[in-house]
Amino acid sequence: MTKLTRMKAPRFRLRGYLRPREAVTKALGKLERQLMEESWRRGEMSVRDVYLLFDERIAYTTLMTTLDRLYKKRLLERRKDGRAFLYSPRLTRAEFEQEIREDVIDGLLGHGAVSVKPLLACIVETVSERDRALLDELERLVREKRRELERER
Repeated sequence: MTKLTRMKAPRFRLRGYLRPREAVTKALGKLERQLMEESWRRGEMSVRDVYLLFDERIAYTTLMTTLDRLYKKRLLERRKDGRAFLYSPRLTRAEFEQEIREDVIDGLLGHGAVSVKPLLACIVETVSERDRALLDELERLVREKRRELERER
């Protein structure tokens, strides 16, 4: 009797689906990502601070416009300081990454999806192939969430 080995399905990319890192890359341009990184590192910064940080290689007005765009995207906060604005991150890097993960999961689950069982089964299968301890952690998180929901009733 021969033992059947399960063949792994080939990996492919779903049309329109982006991995979280790719989603950030598409949502934010290169300069926007650099400015977010700098805002997480420094905290509060002015356009002038950033202009000097980039050794005056990027036009002041370009930096001003890009910081304003990040403010309008609700990624930065700003406050008036004399005639200038001081910008600071609205979210920590961890909160930002968590929001991206939640958006990806929300996109996968869809709104009003008939059944999410195939997706959940796929997640469990993929996790168990990579790391059995991770599967145990997933189980622990599910139990913990159930207890939390029971307390809320």
